Amino acid sequence: MNDYLLLPLASLGFPNINPILVQIGPLAVHWYGVGYIVGILFAWWYAKRLAANATLWPGGVAPMKPEDLDDFIVWAAIGVVLGGRTGYVLFYDLARYLAHPLDILAVWQGGMSFHGGLLGVILAMTLFSLKRGIRTWSLFDVVAAGVPVGLGLVRVANFINAELWGRVTDVSWGVVFCNDRIRQAMGDCPAGLDPRHPSQLYEAFLEGIVLFLVLRILTHSRLKLKTPRFVGGAFICGYGLSRIFVEFFREPDQQLGYLLGTGWLTMGMVLSTPMVLAGIWAMATARPVPQPRPA
Repeated sequence: MNDYLLLPLASLGFPNINPILVQIGPLAVHWYGVGYIVGILFAWWYAKRLAANATLWPGGVAPMKPEDLDDFIVWAAIGVVLGGRTGYVLFYDLARYLAHPLDILAVWQGGMSFHGGLLGVILAMTLFSLKRGIRTWSLFDVVAAGVPVGLGLVRVANFINAELWGRVTDVSWGVVFCNDRIRQAMGDCPAGLDPRHPSQLYEAFLEGIVLFLVLRILTHSRLKLKTPRFVGGAFICGYGLSRIFVEFFREPDQQLGYLLGTGWLTMGMVLSTPMVLAGIWAMATARPVPQPRPA
């Protein structure tokens, strides 16, 4: 049965998009996977552009070569996938995966944690920069600058998959999500199912478009790549703030619900709060690279 979305009459129209982009026999290419792949490739291409632009770096010299980033993309992909999957298993659904450990390998079913993926990439960047003699914070800055595009694409894929939907709402753009995923999670989808916030699109806008533009201003107008860890700090803080804001409109994960009986606190908020604090610390303590005095 094809996935579909039912919309109330007052809502905006939405096309019936199949979560599978292409299927050849048993091989299926999902929008979700494409979002990750395109996001990683864009971040790689964009980082190379930044590294090749001497005017953005202290003294006109980038701390890395574009060729270094060709090698790092493999490290980054491994960090994203292993960290993202491990983070989801540990933070969001540990009991299920302890009962069915083979399901951990079924990444095509979804279930990736941004916070885990971030930790995986940070570890990959640290090891790679030490091996190549690159300033770790500068590598973090140049990689972080292009990451929001991938975040936005993956959130759009979440919307296409009709997963991670928002809380019940009466706004005119509310969406009644009804497909096989929802039937498995909530049972049948009656015609009167309440409209919900399209929180996936809120995240795509804030984490993707807005955050990318903010970082673009910092790198090209404010020349903050000359101040190691400022751009990376802005990325971490910006993502954390965006995620916490959207969590007020997003339905919490079914297996977790609201934490501590609050009726509003979610795991996304808990995991994002340290990001905001770490990002503020990184920006507040960042200092420009000292320029050598002329002989």
